[in-house]
Amino acid sequence: MPERIVPGPVSCPKDTCEAVCIHTKKIYDACRDKDCIEDLRFYPTQAGQEILERAQSVKGGKAELLYTYINVEPVAFNRGCYSVDMRFFYRVTVSAFCASSRPVEVEGLCVFDKRVILFGGEGAAKVFSSRVRLDALDQQLIEQSNMPIAVVEAVDPIVLGAKLVDCCECRCCDCDLCEIPSCVCQCFACDLTPGDEYRRVFVTLGQFSIIRLERDSQLLMPVYDYCLPDKSCTCGSGSGCGCDDPCEMFQNISFPVDQFFPPKAPCDNPCDNGRQNCCRK
Repeated sequence: MPERIVPGPVSCPKDTCEAVCIHTKKIYDACRDKDCIEDLRFYPTQAGQEILERAQSVKGGKAELLYTYINVEPVAFNRGCYSVDMRFFYRVTVSAFCASSRPVEVEGLCVFDKRVILFGGEGAAKVFSSRVRLDALDQQLIEQSNMPIAVVEAVDPIVLGAKLVDCCECRCCDCDLCEIPSCVCQCFACDLTPGDEYRRVFVTLGQFSIIRLERDSQLLMPVYDYCLPDKSCTCGSGSGCGCDDPCEMFQNISFPVDQFFPPKAPCDNPCDNGRQNCCRK
């Protein structure tokens, strides 16, 4: 297995053409995390709260990450380090089981707060730049600080569990629904309700995320040559609309075999539950 290349000094090949200075965002620090968020408060819609009052139990469904609020602040006791505070807003759907045998889907909101500390370097320079605007004078852009930029990458979480409890059986901190961004509220069909005097739902989510701090930097990079495409343009004379003969273009398209015959399952199928000789050729 070839050794994985990591950031750091490397030996430049002899056929390097030249070294150029580029302006880009350099990643100063990054981390990845796998959070198991237990007993996260579920805020249903008003229509969903009525269903939960008649429900006997709930079951986990699916979750979607709608929005992430990010705030970066310097750490006072450690120069060059910054705290990254994140608030994740999820749209979670659970299945409520009432008197009927068929479950009813209930949609609601979940909020999760997370904080990490990363190294972002130091910089006190004020950055001045200009941006061209069409049919107008150039706009002067002024940045009063040279703070690093936090970037958060996350996938939709996995709903690991859900439970239904009465209001008198739980002691939890309520989230102020007034602090929810309007763009998040618009993702629901009707208004959300805190359900303080009613039955409550708590869910457990599994969240994968990557957080990094970036800063504008000037880097010296080795350049081999200009990047010129080596493939010729076909089926069109600059317009990109396709061949003049549609039947000739259709003949160049491969037959979609996978659309008619599903691909075979690999031998290391995770669904075999430890069974041996699960693949039959």
